[in-house]
Amino acid sequence: MALYLIGDVQGCDVALGQLLEKIDFSPSRDTLYLLGDLVNRGPASEATLRRLMALGDAAQCLLGNHDLHLLAIHHGVRPALKHDTVHGILQAPDRAALMDWLRHRRMALWAHGCLMVHAGVLPSWTAETTLALAAEVEAVLRGNALADFLHHMYGNEPRAWSPQLQGAARWRVIVNALTRLRFCTPDGVMEFTAKEAAGKAPDGHVPWFDAPHRQTDGVTVAFGHWSTLGPTRRSNLLALDTGCVWGGCLSAWRLGDSPTRGELIQVKCPQAQKPG
Repeated sequence: MALYLIGDVQGCDVALGQLLEKIDFSPSRDTLYLLGDLVNRGPASEATLRRLMALGDAAQCLLGNHDLHLLAIHHGVRPALKHDTVHGILQAPDRAALMDWLRHRRMALWAHGCLMVHAGVLPSWTAETTLALAAEVEAVLRGNALADFLHHMYGNEPRAWSPQLQGAARWRVIVNALTRLRFCTPDGVMEFTAKEAAGKAPDGHVPWFDAPHRQTDGVTVAFGHWSTLGPTRRSNLLALDTGCVWGGCLSAWRLGDSPTRGELIQVKCPQAQKPG
């Protein structure tokens, strides 16, 4: 049995197929953990979702910001943007089934000694807090109030977490941290415009994983979302978005006897898009 963490696929189904061939993946034997942004910007989001759906429990998938954006488009909350490439899904005969499967994916996972999120974790959150807050959003995504939630999901405020937050504001902070976070102040005020590498933090900000006294410092956090980081491995950190859709690679990390001891496996993406 082999366990793999995979970075942002973003609709690059050919690259995903090549990666699975390279690792000799078997759904009866192995398990994939995909770290969100399954769809969008790449050319084959519908094929990507169908492939992952067919793998059943062998593919454990997180939701990223692009996946939530697709749900919002599907429910008529937001129009597709100029650079979105999800029209194949929106016109697919199995659109309803694809969207129902997508909204039942997780916002965070704990498995094999590793906390998995799409983007980041706020400094004040423990692993247990992160999973509990993620479960709150998961319950809304799976419930009857999904469309109403998606109407209130967008926006940058509040930029900081407080346990006293309720309703839409509370869920927005959780979603923004788990699916959009790169930089924050040392005490956890989020910043959403900078997308540069970790060494180019805006004034007064740090990469979320460098925040002092981060409560998840003692566990390994695996994430995607931040392609300009490149593949990054520390004793308590795995970053696996390697910019497949922008001409980079699609990356898998084969877990060894501890989360950060393993093997990085990559394939070059043949379907690269121009940034925009």
